[in-house]
Amino acid sequence: MKKWLLLVVLIALTAHSSWGQGCAVCTKVAAGMDSKSAKGLNGGIIYLAFLPLIIMGTLGYVWWKHNRNETPAKGL
Repeated sequence: MKKWLLLVVLIALTAHSSWGQGCAVCTKVAAGMDSKSAKGLNGGIIYLAFLPLIIMGTLGYVWWKHNRNETPAKGL
């Protein structure tokens, strides 16, 4: 379990620069818009991000609920 946690933390720390690559495009597009259109763009981004976040949250909850009651193996 500690190895997986370490792997996830390392990936999260090293992949930070690649996660923000679309933000520059959105910022440049939103800078040329009026405030109403920029708010619409932000709402669209939130709308598109909502479904994947719900799916990941549901899978995480199901995984947590499933593994919460299991006892670890004695050899580990």
